[in-house]
Amino acid sequence: MQPQEDHPHVPGPSLWPVGFAVGVVVFMVGLIISWAIAGAGAIVALAFAFLWVRDLTAGTELAHTPEVAAEGPTAAADEDDAALEDESPDDAYSRSKFLEVSTLGLGAVIGGIVTVPALGFMIAPSFLKQGTKDHDIGPLSDYPEGKYVVATYMSDVTQGEVSRRTAYVRYNGPLDGQPSFTVISNHCAHLGCPVQPNGPLEESQKKQIGDVTLIPTISIAGFGCPCHGGQYDTEGNRTSGPPVRALDRYSFSIRNGHLHLGHAFSVSHVDGVGSSAKIHKWTQAFPGEPVSGLESWLYPIQPPH
Repeated sequence: MQPQEDHPHVPGPSLWPVGFAVGVVVFMVGLIISWAIAGAGAIVALAFAFLWVRDLTAGTELAHTPEVAAEGPTAAADEDDAALEDESPDDAYSRSKFLEVSTLGLGAVIGGIVTVPALGFMIAPSFLKQGTKDHDIGPLSDYPEGKYVVATYMSDVTQGEVSRRTAYVRYNGPLDGQPSFTVISNHCAHLGCPVQPNGPLEESQKKQIGDVTLIPTISIAGFGCPCHGGQYDTEGNRTSGPPVRALDRYSFSIRNGHLHLGHAFSVSHVDGVGSSAKIHKWTQAFPGEPVSGLESWLYPIQPPH
């Protein structure tokens, strides 16, 4: 007689791993785009993971070939023995199945230990409030009406000069009883090079207030990029060259007679001038990315800034 071999249970082909992978991808993309999409991806991943594990841990049914019953007292004895065997309890898991589940579980733990830290470094920055912080750039009296002032400041003093930013600030006069400002970023909308005022500066009127440096302009005819020749008018609209949109702007607030800069946002174009200008505002995009028109459809997802 040949000894009975205990063959390990090998699950058949299944689509559950594919569904699980799709759910994980949707979950990770949702962390950037929307919490609703992330939740839907998590539900899909968990559902398919459950189905996958159920298939891996399910037992196999062995087909028994019916035998022809023998005649006489020997057949009756065999039937009694078979009945006794059917009444005996079966083990919940065989040795091979236990080893299989243990191996899969240990592999999952090791995979989690390896991948969770990496995923944390990839995803955590999305929730760390990156971007431009609110910053005091001086009293309103330092900004003459109708003239641009070049304001440089450190967005994070603890990081030093590497965090220095530049904004072009113009006081437009009152609007509905409140001071109106135009605050333009110096990052070119082509590749992010620093644009320069097309006009002289009053270096003799330079002021230093803490980490903030203010230099008034004498008069300017717009802004120009020294890298690739992009040109903008005094409202930041593109007039020539490779830029795909207007210059970005900063939100601002006024507290205790001081001007505070907030987060940056992108602008497709500006209609009008000064306090009467209509700004076509968009979520901040990276340089070179259109924010309106058919070309913007090529950039449907904006990663965290």
